[in-house]
Amino acid sequence: MMERTDVVIVGAGGGGAVLGLALAQKGIKNIVLEQAPGPPTGLRGEILQPNGQQILDRLGVLNKLPADATRSVRHFHFCKVGGERLSTADYGMLPPPYNRAIVTLPNVAHHAILETLEKAAPGSLRYGTTFKGLKRKGGRVVGVDIERGGQTTAISARLVVGADGAFSKVREALGIPTKLHLYREGYLIAILDSPDGLDEGRYFVGRGEILGLFPAAGRKVYLFDMIPAGSMEQVKAQGLEARQKKWISIDPSLEKTFRTFTDLKQTAYMPTGRVETSAWVADGAVLIGDAAHAMNPHASQGRMQAMADAMTLAELIPSCLEKGDCSAQVLAPYERRRRPQVEMLQRMADEQVIFWNTGNPVLAFLRDRVFRTIGRNRRLSYKVLETTAGLRGTP
Repeated sequence: MMERTDVVIVGAGGGGAVLGLALAQKGIKNIVLEQAPGPPTGLRGEILQPNGQQILDRLGVLNKLPADATRSVRHFHFCKVGGERLSTADYGMLPPPYNRAIVTLPNVAHHAILETLEKAAPGSLRYGTTFKGLKRKGGRVVGVDIERGGQTTAISARLVVGADGAFSKVREALGIPTKLHLYREGYLIAILDSPDGLDEGRYFVGRGEILGLFPAAGRKVYLFDMIPAGSMEQVKAQGLEARQKKWISIDPSLEKTFRTFTDLKQTAYMPTGRVETSAWVADGAVLIGDAAHAMNPHASQGRMQAMADAMTLAELIPSCLEKGDCSAQVLAPYERRRRPQVEMLQRMADEQVIFWNTGNPVLAFLRDRVFRTIGRNRRLSYKVLETTAGLRGTP
């Protein structure tokens, strides 16, 4: 017998889990499918920007984040490799109470969202479930085929949401034309102990070099080191000491912190890419998050924008269900509201890739000059910060 629900969400990542929770809180029956066997594990850096904090607060999740796993950070300093400070992003300029960035230990915010979802709608979150295809009727999506526990079955739904990442299978099944661009650079991520006691974020830019350092709870530090895409095996072959020496040369004041890098298990690799799609909606289906618009992490908004998608869509879905019409035309306002900010952030991130990642001395000179100008101009500094914080929707 086919299971029936109002909304099926494929993917329990940042956007999918938030949408499931927002709908559950509105009393809308939904099922969230996740192919992983359980909540996410492993290393990933997590910074909650102010717009993300607002969303979690609305959902009643922000105050559930454990104090011993979060760290509020006010200042992020942009510096040249070698130490010269170019400018500072001061989150204290933003309107309270969301006038700090919150750095969490790995997966803390995501786990809190998933736990709240399971309490709000027990049984709606299905781990170990693989999306196999879309069910259609008269050209309209009416459900999904899935595989779970070695068995294939189907779920009938009035709306299917693809929240399954940059390589979305839902998007592929919908046949939506997509441009996928993989950047030439990725990031080695590490979490280190910090006997040096780093209290503020530091972001170093050089000629073909980027090193980001963000304080986390428990005297820990997140480290982001830009490396050529696909070069993780080469980095491993070079050895720990070579990496330590590189970091120390960039910021000698944190030598003790860098010396705590003693095992490759402290690291992970993060590839980077951009997704551009011709449409986010179809008859009976919709895309959110990276499935619709992955962006370079320089924007510092990828996960936040997936959450914003979820909240915007959650406001529209009740009327669609009430009318009995989840056509592309009725879903279109979601895309119209969200596209301007997303595309602005994608363009901004691509411009940052050109200038921040560059090995060209002329471009590096211009980049440093722009940073210094931002640092001297409070009005311009506020605009840049407002954009990074997700509070600005126009260029």
